[in-house]
Amino acid sequence: MEKNLNQRPGDLINTTAAIPARGYGYGAAYGIEAVIGRESVLENESALDKIKFYYGESISGILFVFAVLCYTFFVPVTAVRPGKMLISMIDKLLKKVLDILGATIGLILASPLFILLPIIIKLESPGSIFYTQDRIGINRRRRSRRSFRSETSGERRNRERRREDLLGRPFKVIKFRTMVNDAEKTSGPVWATKNDMRITKMGKFMRKTRIDEIPQLINVLMGDMSLVGPRPERPFFVRDLSNKVPNYKVRLKVKPGITGLAQVNTGYDSSLDSVAEKVENDITYIRNWSIWSDVKILMKTVVVVVTGRGAC
Repeated sequence: MEKNLNQRPGDLINTTAAIPARGYGYGAAYGIEAVIGRESVLENESALDKIKFYYGESISGILFVFAVLCYTFFVPVTAVRPGKMLISMIDKLLKKVLDILGATIGLILASPLFILLPIIIKLESPGSIFYTQDRIGINRRRRSRRSFRSETSGERRNRERRREDLLGRPFKVIKFRTMVNDAEKTSGPVWATKNDMRITKMGKFMRKTRIDEIPQLINVLMGDMSLVGPRPERPFFVRDLSNKVPNYKVRLKVKPGITGLAQVNTGYDSSLDSVAEKVENDITYIRNWSIWSDVKILMKTVVVVVTGRGAC
């Protein structure tokens, strides 16, 4: 570089120079040389560096996609909303506590009836004091018990543990007897109707006030029923109505109850139309269930018992 002879001491020296523009981008930490000659670069790297590179470029991406798929298809919706899941767990716990405390207090308060009613029932008609009947409860089975069939064990392995699918868990419901002894011996399972000749005089009073269902509090303590839920039905009617009434099986997703939205809004079953109306009430109850809805239904039940509304 030639020296500027006219430059005086103290003058600023211009040392700036033009630098070629260079674009920058996001990506791997290797330069363009490493991309062009990747094979030669890998030869000079250690095994640990190679593992880190392939993990960052390939394996981590595959694991990320797999994690997203698992989250999308296998994580329940309630887990995405932990607050809603916590509220649901608390409601279910409160429902269990309400069932146990309510059934215990109810049996204590109704203890005088367990002394008086058996005497009246026996004096009016011969037969047992309590009436037990097969009913269908909650259906805890959502799919087939076996994920696949075993070809090595024959029919014994292929068949289900239940010899007959009753669409729910069977149990014995306990009630005070309101009909004459062996009322369905000749007729078979039929619905009770208004002014039914099979119902005794005391039975009409018990049905009107619903006190014939007080022994079902024992079923609640046994875990077969809840205080509030769909009415439990007999196996014969469950099989028949599940084929005739739309969405009838939905009501078997929860425990049956002594009282429920359908029970306080309608009377006893008498026709397919009345059953369909009850099913709509049951589905509404299941979809909108909360512990507060149970409390409101229990309060409405008191009104039904006092007024006798909806009884046969």
